Amino acid sequence: MTIIDVNERTEVLINQLLEVWEDSVKATHLFLSNEEINDIKEYVPQAISGVSHLIIIENERHQPIAFMGIEDKKLEMLFIKNSERGKGLGKQLLNYGIENYNVNKLAVNEQNPNAKGFYEYMGFKTYKRTELDEQGNPYPILYMRLER
Repeated sequence: MTIIDVNERTEVLINQLLEVWEDSVKATHLFLSNEEINDIKEYVPQAISGVSHLIIIENERHQPIAFMGIEDKKLEMLFIKNSERGKGLGKQLLNYGIENYNVNKLAVNEQNPNAKGFYEYMGFKTYKRTELDEQGNPYPILYMRLER
């Protein structure tokens, strides 16, 4: 497994990361319908292309299996291919972001308890909660900051 700071965001890479995103979301965001996932999926390539820092983990075949995006010390996205969950990749990515980009804030869906628990385990604490997500949908968001 190799952690890579991505400079060139090719269409091929973005499509590979979109597959990782979809696989991850279908396994972890059980509160979303398939229709909602497909609606969100339309905006993911733009988010991946536009985030300041894109970091991926590749497997031994040089295929992306996990990625995160960082903007101004805030973790904007972190997704792991479902078959690779539970292997410490999220911890590796988040520690890399903390050490190299001073990540100290993030937002997580309250209805994704595994992610919330993971971020708490990594030292993040909730400081704010909203009833609606950023798109105005009824999915509460927890805003967390690092408190090590």
